Amino acid sequence: MAKLLINVHCPSPNTEKLRDALVKGASHPDIDVELRVTEPLRATADDVLWSDGILLGTTENFGYMSGAMKDFFDRIYYPCLEKTEGLPYAIAIRAGLDGTGTRTAMERIITGLRWRAIQEPIISQGEFREDFLQHWETLGMTMAAGLEAGIY
Repeated sequence: MAKLLINVHCPSPNTEKLRDALVKGASHPDIDVELRVTEPLRATADDVLWSDGILLGTTENFGYMSGAMKDFFDRIYYPCLEKTEGLPYAIAIRAGLDGTGTRTAMERIITGLRWRAIQEPIISQGEFREDFLQHWETLGMTMAAGLEAGIY
């Protein structure tokens, strides 16, 4: 069974809703994958090494990824380097601005890890809207279904 790690920084009720939407999509009854849901300050290199794919969600803080997500990358980078090359991943950003600084920073780190994007990042920009939930749910479903089918 494919294993999916969902690692999302949730400092607010709205970001918790977004994480829950990822989980809902990945938990679709027609898809059979093993999920591990965590947050950046608790996630470890062992979580990454366990997974067959990873969904990363973060808030945009001062035009950058959350400090919690940066801490996650700092802790897992070297233990995962060369052991997780080609790991399928996707990014979802809850952005107050435009999300480009967050995206760029995350992609620079991930490029070093040599992970493989399954799609362009989702950037949920501006005031919170209910349609953000559908985008995040679809991302969860897409990743889980792709892992189950062996596409990623």
